Amino acid sequence: MANHLANFSIMTHRNVYMTDELQAIYDQTVDFVRAEVMPKGDRWEDEGKVPREILRQMGSLGMLGLRVPEEQGGLGLGPLASAAFAEALGSSTYAGFDVTVLVHTDMAAPHLLNSGTPEQLEHWMPNVLSGETILSIAVSEPDAGSDVAGMRTKAVKDGDGWRINGTKTFITNAVYGDMTILAAKTDLDNRYGISMFLIPAGTEGFTVSTKLDKHGWRCSDTAELALDDVWVSDDQLLGTVHRGFYETMRNFQNERMVLVGMGVGAAQAAIDLTNSYTQDRPAFGGKLFDLGAIRQRMAMNQAKVDAVRASMYHAAWIGEQGTDNVKEMSGVKAWGCEVVNQVMYDCVQFHGGIGYMRESAIERMARDARILPIGGGATEVMLEEVAKRSIMA
Repeated sequence: MANHLANFSIMTHRNVYMTDELQAIYDQTVDFVRAEVMPKGDRWEDEGKVPREILRQMGSLGMLGLRVPEEQGGLGLGPLASAAFAEALGSSTYAGFDVTVLVHTDMAAPHLLNSGTPEQLEHWMPNVLSGETILSIAVSEPDAGSDVAGMRTKAVKDGDGWRINGTKTFITNAVYGDMTILAAKTDLDNRYGISMFLIPAGTEGFTVSTKLDKHGWRCSDTAELALDDVWVSDDQLLGTVHRGFYETMRNFQNERMVLVGMGVGAAQAAIDLTNSYTQDRPAFGGKLFDLGAIRQRMAMNQAKVDAVRASMYHAAWIGEQGTDNVKEMSGVKAWGCEVVNQVMYDCVQFHGGIGYMRESAIERMARDARILPIGGGATEVMLEEVAKRSIMA
């Protein structure tokens, strides 16, 4: 299997929304993951972490600042740049690496960019862009995942700061990261009275209670966090007090988009791997790919992935125009992530026994894909978002 992984060709897909600049970002990212990630990913999976030096390397190439305004040191691009970047990362075949990067660039950093004061931006953004400061976003709790307003972590005003107590779980980048953007209930009489705080690693009372052991995404670090009388100053409040729920909602479409994007990149890589394998594998006097049941199923998988890709870029384009895209992006998140898993199922099947072995890339990719219909808004929640916007007045 190693030879198939080394030799398969990642297809590039220019679409109507891709400019030369976006295509260059896609191509540069694909080249980077081929050279710097794919040869080392197995070791990172065993170690359960992405080395900091690879993130610094990405920072030095400007890859961590695609959406950061030019005045802050970034490229100042829009959602389509994140879509192209996420799809290209997905070609790495190591989704744990992909999500490590995307949590930093597209799930946590936007909160700082959208809500940070000039002083907060000046203090934090240079190292965020360079990869010296890796971010996590802590919203989910043991009893509050997609139901953000149901969180129980509380922040109570205490002098010229806040006293925070509670628990967060499933927090990517929190074990080895440097700062967590954390949501806590600040208006206890208002279900939506939530505020966001900047909490550096090592803050007294703020600890990683458990490094979580995941089914997939093995090279990304994921933590359960405990906050025991954590005190933060007023200048660590991010955004407007009690408005954190709405500030969190503001970035949800971006989170959903990049998860679909990395899934599309991985699904395309899985199709290319499987087509290569079945065209080489002898069977019944020919090759596996000669069997109509296989070649037609893979053709249908390609058609589905092409459709998801097109839908994702279209929803991203709507958002880039400044138009509400919740219905479109929620729909593509729901459908697209289910499609990615259907594709992975077939790709494991058509690899036969080797597809069930840990030495096989497709085995890892199938495990990694299973989280996509869960994380960033479960499929059922996404469908409710679509359904609510489909009710005729």
